[in-house]
Amino acid sequence: MKVYTGTDAAIDLSAIADVARRVEAAGYDGLHVSETVHDPFLLALLALQATERIVVRTSVALAFVRSPLLSAYTAWDLSKLSDGRFHLGLGSQVRQNVEDRYAMPWAAPSNRMREYVGVVRAAFDTFRTGELVPYEGEHYRFTRMQPYFNPGPDSITTTPPVYLGGVGSRMLRVAGEVADGLVTHPTNSDPGYLADECLPALSEGAAAASRSLQRFELVAGLQVITGRTDADVAAERERRRRLFAFLHSTAAYRGALARNGFPDLQPRLADLVRRDDWHRLSEVVTDDVLSAVVPTARYDALAAVVRERIAPLQGVDVGVTLALPDDPADDAAMAEVVAELRR
Repeated sequence: MKVYTGTDAAIDLSAIADVARRVEAAGYDGLHVSETVHDPFLLALLALQATERIVVRTSVALAFVRSPLLSAYTAWDLSKLSDGRFHLGLGSQVRQNVEDRYAMPWAAPSNRMREYVGVVRAAFDTFRTGELVPYEGEHYRFTRMQPYFNPGPDSITTTPPVYLGGVGSRMLRVAGEVADGLVTHPTNSDPGYLADECLPALSEGAAAASRSLQRFELVAGLQVITGRTDADVAAERERRRRLFAFLHSTAAYRGALARNGFPDLQPRLADLVRRDDWHRLSEVVTDDVLSAVVPTARYDALAAVVRERIAPLQGVDVGVTLALPDDPADDAAMAEVVAELRR
């Protein structure tokens, strides 16, 4: 099992190098950088320059707000810079954000993502061989590459693996068809989802493309509540209530709540967030809700809880995400958890 962690969404650019070095020192296999308030490729560049061993993966860069060729150029450069330690993780985002925040057009995401990855892979082959490998689809067309604009031929650079982030069955099937791995969303990483929805959809996609999932990596995007002592765990639980409410207020993520026995909770959370009514948080996101949905344990018991969480995953390579502690003084405790899981 591989263990990854992620950066805080609002991390300052000046802090990313120190965080990346902490991640490497704690024994993690890799670092996920998100597209939230910073360009994820810029974060990845800084993290790669600060480290020597870990993988750095965009988790996820938003596909539909940028050209697939530009994504391919950047991923190729980062892989070359880092001797193959960069992974390209792509996601679709929701329609409202793509149209109203990024001011970009929207189209059916699953078919469009399949084509997007097709162009990226065609570009990688073009860079590797020095000769155009064309791709034509309904949404994207890649049919021109003059030698002046081609960074190849280059058979030395490691072709970056392509991961997808997704929740719905259609996007999961696309991942099974065209991707090297999948990173599940923190709101949909529970055992029921992994076993009953995620793996079957990935298998269907792989079968449709006549490929195997034998070397496919499924990374469960876990959020955990942990600490050195029971008191630390209790304090962390209070801190996590607000984040939990925000994440699970989105209608697309209601499945995890329903699977864990809270089918009517998502609309209440959406109403709470919409009205900025955070003082009622403990009434809505109770300890029972958090305990059922979010893995919770002290550091000394966390590895066992995580193993139980991902036990349904069979037939694929498995990875998990575990947050780097907020306090560097706890890094050694988390390093023990990471080492136990990697064993």
